[in-house]
Amino acid sequence: MIDTDLKQHVENALDWDPSVDAKDIGVSADQGVVTLRGNVCSYSEKLGAERVALRVYGVKAVANDLTVHVANAYQRTDTEIAQAAVSALKWHSVVPDDRVTVTVKDGWITLAGALDWQYQKDAAARGVRELTGVKGVTNDIRVKPTVKTADVRDKIEAAFRRSAEIDARRVNVTAQDGKVILSGNVHSWAERQEAERAAWAAPGVSQVDDRLTVVP
Repeated sequence: MIDTDLKQHVENALDWDPSVDAKDIGVSADQGVVTLRGNVCSYSEKLGAERVALRVYGVKAVANDLTVHVANAYQRTDTEIAQAAVSALKWHSVVPDDRVTVTVKDGWITLAGALDWQYQKDAAARGVRELTGVKGVTNDIRVKPTVKTADVRDKIEAAFRRSAEIDARRVNVTAQDGKVILSGNVHSWAERQEAERAAWAAPGVSQVDDRLTVVP
């Protein structure tokens, strides 16, 4: 697919999605890499625009250069955002209590601490990123490996074979001390994301190095 067509497809997808206000979003494409520029009203909308672009066939990667400009009516102090984030995590059933710390600077939240599972780390970020006034989230929570390397690799490969969205024959898995490396090629960005999600879901995974290549 040529870049001009890809650019148009991404623009159409952004216009179609009701969760994204695309009027201030600019799109460019270069050899399958899409860049988003402009302004959005919230961090969740910035992430939403990225997800929409990644779902478009032919997109190999997205550079998200969108800037979050919070309207005056929705601006909050760092203290207010921090209090809201702590409260959100306290009430989150998936995130263990008192295992995650929160710092906020200029509307940007940083999460730290240590958890047992990647899904808990992801849940913590989801729990705070849509709070009013948030401009971004850095997730520095560590995941502690607790199982053997061979078990990790076997569980990931089995998950790939079960998935209807992943061609397991084209994906290679190596694991060492909680770090997983995925290599090979996939048909779409969605398949690459699914492979990465499956890898993160394995117990004891603390890092995933995704080296998969998208070959439409």
